Amino acid sequence: MPTSGSPGATPGFEDAVLGAGLTPAVEALIDKAGRAGIGDEGALEMLLRARALAPEHPAPLIAHYRFHFYANRLSEARVVAVEAIALAAAQLGLPADWRQVQPLVEWGPGRLAELRAHAVAPRFYLFALKGYAYLSLRLGEAEEGAAVLALLEQLDPTDSLGHRVLGAVLARAGRDVDYDEPLEAAP
Repeated sequence: MPTSGSPGATPGFEDAVLGAGLTPAVEALIDKAGRAGIGDEGALEMLLRARALAPEHPAPLIAHYRFHFYANRLSEARVVAVEAIALAAAQLGLPADWRQVQPLVEWGPGRLAELRAHAVAPRFYLFALKGYAYLSLRLGEAEEGAAVLALLEQLDPTDSLGHRVLGAVLARAGRDVDYDEPLEAAP
């Protein structure tokens, strides 16, 4: 069933995020890679071939990200997250570099409402940003992670994707934590 579409998103992109539109060859590569063991180099080769065959399709990109993430190759996963951000940004008419996105300065309430409507393309963008923030924090780049979280707060002020939990983790960094303490209580 086709999605309703996001303003500015290329027709078919939102369905592609959900896995539609892959050729059987690309689907087979992703499927076979998914059955391989975590971190299997043969699986990585299959995913790279899938990406080469469908460079603008989000499914091989997502599979490539997951490959690195689940193998605890966080630096590599973060590189792929940047590519996912750029792909989604292009669909939404946003700058490829998330640091250049200034929604409160450049956009009016109407455009922000479109991005907050949480159609598939905006959600893909927000999830890619959240993944990048998480990986930045895990890799010890707290300032980078905090900057992404600040953008997420502007784009998703209702925290519909759960980015604030990362902010709470960042706020608690380096101090003893009472795990029964509510997240909101972190300084």
